[in-house]
Amino acid sequence: MRVKLSRHARWAVPGAAVVITGGVVAAFAIPAAEASPVLPARTPAQLLAEISADSHVPPLTGTVVETTSLGLPQLPGMNDPTSLASLLTGSHTVNVYYQDAKHFRLEAPSPAAETDFIRNGSTLWLWDSRTDSVTKFTLPKPTAKQKAEAQLPATPVLTPQQAANEVLAAVGKTTLVSLKSNVMVAGQASYQLVLAPKDHRSLIGEVTIAIDAQYGVPLQVQVFAKGAGSPAFQVGYTSLQFVAPAAANFDFTPPPGATVKVESPGTKQQGSGPGSQSDLTGAGTYGSSWLTVIELPSSDLLSGLRGGQPTSGTGGNGNPGPGGVLAGDSQAILNAILGSAKPVHGSWGSGTLVTTSVVSILMTGGDVYVGAVQPSVLYAAVGHTTS
Repeated sequence: MRVKLSRHARWAVPGAAVVITGGVVAAFAIPAAEASPVLPARTPAQLLAEISADSHVPPLTGTVVETTSLGLPQLPGMNDPTSLASLLTGSHTVNVYYQDAKHFRLEAPSPAAETDFIRNGSTLWLWDSRTDSVTKFTLPKPTAKQKAEAQLPATPVLTPQQAANEVLAAVGKTTLVSLKSNVMVAGQASYQLVLAPKDHRSLIGEVTIAIDAQYGVPLQVQVFAKGAGSPAFQVGYTSLQFVAPAAANFDFTPPPGATVKVESPGTKQQGSGPGSQSDLTGAGTYGSSWLTVIELPSSDLLSGLRGGQPTSGTGGNGNPGPGGVLAGDSQAILNAILGSAKPVHGSWGSGTLVTTSVVSILMTGGDVYVGAVQPSVLYAAVGHTTS
């Protein structure tokens, strides 16, 4: 039985599949080591309770740098922060302007473009300068607030707070929790909480979360493969000030000539129809916590890569189709990922396998299985995924 996933949840796979299993979160170059700050003693349980709670995040302005290195080849579109390629390899910078949950701006500049995600009260804007396109999301009346909030579009970038929330979903009886030495992150004294899977079949060695000592805000998340001395993934602030950003950061007017699409969360999206992402059959899961495996039909994967288009997923001008997930040549991205695949077979059947330090991908005749697990867990998942 396959569980129906939202459009954004589906096409975070396989990138977000690793987050679900303990962690695909991105990484940045760590500044030169500073002396460990002296802070009041805290227990792992205290820190867990602090960052697990829906605590108040103070106004802040900062820069987050994300980098991912799975050992995959260079992928087309990796400089686009909204693309799957950027989750799988490469690095990009995000400028964060945060006043509160209803007023924030995330800017993801690249050498030749910029992607902005802006919320100003009941209006959200997604601006992609590469395609000169704007999507405006208008939230419904307050009486439907709770439902609408649950269906807001996913932000195109990952912040340390979001990464920490994903990783904390794995905490439980399957997780060892401990502390590391205190650390300075972007000039802020921080505690370091360490989460490690107990099961040897997970490819994750440990996940380290740096937590600001003053406000309890996650400032950095690092994911280490088993036996690795440096993180395979990391996301964190390189500069940070706990000061309110200027209100002008939340104002946005579509540039002249830009294509503007208006959507309302909870309603059928414009442009949907046969072959669109909203018609995909969905995905299934196997296992739980650190050993979670995501399964989806290979036809859905190809359709998602191509934006629901029957061929290359590009329009007549060579640009990605309107529903496309990956920037650039989606077939080239797929070919690059599959280039390292090797044939495998067993009592479960046969297929091709891609392995990296922290993620395994199994492709059978009609399905794709993804997890931060040893291949044996993927084999056990074949034909056994459930809702």
